[in-house]
Amino acid sequence: MSESAEPVIDRSAIDEDRYDKHGGFPKAEDAVPGPEFAPFVEAMRTLQDLTVSVDCPDEVFGWALAQARGLIELLEPYRAPEMQGPAGRVPTLPGRGSLLMPPWRTVTAGPTGVTMRGEFRRYHLGGNGAVHGGVLPLLFDDLFGSLVHYSGRPISRTAFLHVNYRRITPLHTPLVVDGTVDRVEGRKTFVSARLRDESETLLAECEGLMVQLLPWQP
Repeated sequence: MSESAEPVIDRSAIDEDRYDKHGGFPKAEDAVPGPEFAPFVEAMRTLQDLTVSVDCPDEVFGWALAQARGLIELLEPYRAPEMQGPAGRVPTLPGRGSLLMPPWRTVTAGPTGVTMRGEFRRYHLGGNGAVHGGVLPLLFDDLFGSLVHYSGRPISRTAFLHVNYRRITPLHTPLVVDGTVDRVEGRKTFVSARLRDESETLLAECEGLMVQLLPWQP
């Protein structure tokens, strides 16, 4: 799937009323920011990459620090509460426009599963060219949230993740991850996912348990 291709999304199983029935989890509405937001997020991702990779004279760090402090001063008056700013609520952007999330895109989603594609960047380096092992559970956990959503299951939180690391996950390499709902037992949704490269080599796999929130749980 190319960067410009539209994802294939099946929303037929989604219960829009479930946010009023299960727990106190707020409903996230999609955001439609202006045209400058996407390049701003991409620039910030590049700054993350540079922050963990540059080797420069101390005076250059000083100049960069001044620029960073200026950016903080510019943005601080616009700090917004959860669910108000666009970050994390723009499904058309990698990582939904959140710097926390790896810059992956959903390519297919529906009751039968979710598939995402993307690459890990220098910011995600663990060592010796490999993605940090702690980044993969983040990717899997984000995918499992999408699985619960598109399968029409009630609002849930992660109870456990179990990751099997089969091979080194490389940086700057196109990868794909797909996940499925394996079975449902009452409030429990058992899910699994597999991370592969473009040659279908299995790099890691994950099993998880998502548990439906009770009415009083946040």
